[in-house]
Amino acid sequence: MKTVRVFAPASVANMGCGFDVMGFALDDIGDILEMTATDGEGIAITNRTDIPLPEDIEANVITPVIRKFFEMTGLSGHIDVSVCRKIFPGSGIGSSAASSAAAAFGMNELFGRPLSGDDLVVCAMEGENLASGGYHADNAAPALLGGIILIRGYEPLDLVRLPVPDDFYCTVVHPRIVVSTKAARDVLPKSVPMHDAVCQWGNVGGLVAGLYSGDIALVGRSMKDSVAEPYRKHFIPDFDDLREAALKAGAIAMNISGSGPSVFSLSADLETARKVGAVMREHFSEREIRSDIYVAKVASTGARPLEP
Repeated sequence: MKTVRVFAPASVANMGCGFDVMGFALDDIGDILEMTATDGEGIAITNRTDIPLPEDIEANVITPVIRKFFEMTGLSGHIDVSVCRKIFPGSGIGSSAASSAAAAFGMNELFGRPLSGDDLVVCAMEGENLASGGYHADNAAPALLGGIILIRGYEPLDLVRLPVPDDFYCTVVHPRIVVSTKAARDVLPKSVPMHDAVCQWGNVGGLVAGLYSGDIALVGRSMKDSVAEPYRKHFIPDFDDLREAALKAGAIAMNISGSGPSVFSLSADLETARKVGAVMREHFSEREIRSDIYVAKVASTGARPLEP
């Protein structure tokens, strides 16, 4: 019998222009799993948090991740999982990816680390597929590897770790409104006009260049989404006014986090990040919408073991 305790961080997907191909990890916010491997076969999952999770293990994102690990390695065993800390589902900071990443990382620790980091992302994507009906890594990759990750391609998976500027802080505000991932996907057009595509390509290139050069102004003006945001912003009351207020408060940029309804901003210091958060929360409060707020540094590390 062997037991490990692991942490995987929250994450923000897309970074504006990087629809389905970019994301970054958040420091200290995330999921904690305790996993035990014994002889035999099977999976048992116990929820030790007050966050509601599926009672059927087939509906839990952890299950397909464990099965994918066994499929990829040819190993076997009975796995007991205790969920010790959990991001609230639908919070806009990669709840399903944090569980999926923690499960993949924990399995690798239990069985002597037979898989590479990229292989673990493939495992974690099985959980993301269960949660959202698609194989994407813009949350799972940063949750496992940390930092800012570019998914250059999916066939095969090709991950690029981008530099994280010093003192890069993220503010995420989750308004208490419901926007399903399916609804956020369905509203998107099936094709993209050439003009919008060219704008998006330029912004992705500018964002990568800005991160490598440390040009924060370039990062800010590149984080503009011509593909998804024009259609998804209507789910968020007075989105354009919200962005204007966040930028006026000192944010480098503000975008929709993943598929929404959460929104995130990036700031160059903690004080500004907190100030922007207060402005964003006030925006929703004025519209009688409750919200939760998270302020964290962009993390340079991803999933990691903890002391039992």
